[in-house]
Amino acid sequence: MEQAMKQMLKESRVHSEHLRPFGAYSLAYGPGEHVVDCHWHDESEFFYVLEGSVMFQVDEELFPVHAGEAVFIDGGDIHAGHAYGDEGCRFFALVFGTQLLSSANYDAIQNSLVLPFQERKASFPRLISRTTAAESCLLDHLDAVLKLCEQQRHGYEAGVKGHLLLMLHEIASEGIACDRSVSNSSALTRMERLKKVLFYIQQEYDKPIRLKELAGLIPMSEGQFCRFFKSMTGQTPVDYINSYRIRLAAGLLTQSERKISDIALEVGFDNISYFIRVFRKMMKCSPSAFRRGEIGDI
Repeated sequence: MEQAMKQMLKESRVHSEHLRPFGAYSLAYGPGEHVVDCHWHDESEFFYVLEGSVMFQVDEELFPVHAGEAVFIDGGDIHAGHAYGDEGCRFFALVFGTQLLSSANYDAIQNSLVLPFQERKASFPRLISRTTAAESCLLDHLDAVLKLCEQQRHGYEAGVKGHLLLMLHEIASEGIACDRSVSNSSALTRMERLKKVLFYIQQEYDKPIRLKELAGLIPMSEGQFCRFFKSMTGQTPVDYINSYRIRLAAGLLTQSERKISDIALEVGFDNISYFIRVFRKMMKCSPSAFRRGEIGDI
């Protein structure tokens, strides 16, 4: 079920396999829904908006992404997004380990294209639109990758790898590669603090989590922490924790016939009524309706 796939958190999803180090996802969301809760993963990612618009965040940068535009996220970057405007959105995401592009032997391709990319010295532009011929070429390659991943004909993985290598060639030959190997020290500190908090939530989600505990990780006062967290993620700590727990619960609801009350307890809700209320708010239906596949407004 599409809704159950709306988790891209580092600890809850494996994007790749040893023989196919990439994951491809096509998803749709309603107006204002959180497309991607604040998270990060070691792999790189292209996020390609097909319909509607998404307000996207990468680290501390916030910008709208419209249909026909793509965002590139380097491995380790914190990112988030929600549907922007009245239309909702549909998007394609390609999440891949940079080892996918490595040569078996150290050759000119590895030296001039792949290694600089892996070291973030020659990365893709953050926002890719059709404002230049070079960017249009990158988007054409993403269209081709999307088609390959949809059809999944024999050997399509080679096609995906080939297009990614051609995209590296494009940014190198057109001089639009971006050097993101050096980060602002204060921004890096804020990112590392946020990662520490997110990691703690992802490890302790099934237990009571108090603001005092989270603030102590940084450390900050509770008031300072709440302001910091909201400024970095666009969500309050409580909203983020609830969202993380509900998305885990959604996955469990589609994977088993266990009692809803048991699932609520497993993901950290000790009050079933509160769990149902939060679930309805996020998923636009009750847990039982979600299990039956009846997704929609109630």
